[in-house]
Amino acid sequence: MAKMIFVNLPVSDLARSTAFYQAIGGEKNPQFCDDTASCMVFSETIYVMLLTHDKYRQFTPKKIADAKATSQVLICLSADSRDAVDDMVGKAQGAGGGADPGPKQDYGFMYGRSFEDPDGHHWEVMWMDVAAATAAQSATAAA
Repeated sequence: MAKMIFVNLPVSDLARSTAFYQAIGGEKNPQFCDDTASCMVFSETIYVMLLTHDKYRQFTPKKIADAKATSQVLICLSADSRDAVDDMVGKAQGAGGGADPGPKQDYGFMYGRSFEDPDGHHWEVMWMDVAAATAAQSATAAA
């Protein structure tokens, strides 16, 4: 069985955050949703749990960081193409997020951009041509 990843995020407005993540391609799994949490499915192995602050506090005694002012984690999703990277960042911006809080990355064989959700959580979106990256790595090692 493949390992699953659950990213748990504290959010200030559950309905707004749920709509945002649906707009960028997440599918709401109602089986794990209530008035304190929304389970957003991005693939068979990647889930984002949006939790109200009260719900999030049930899992940790630590203070919830203001993601708009403090960085605590960078989350990265892969994309199938350069266009898919641009499309997801565009969807994030159109749904109320911020586009490109970090610099765009374009190395030819790898392309990435980023966005912030309405609460300030920073997401990277990357595409990589694995064959070209492997060839570039082999050429560097041979030199």
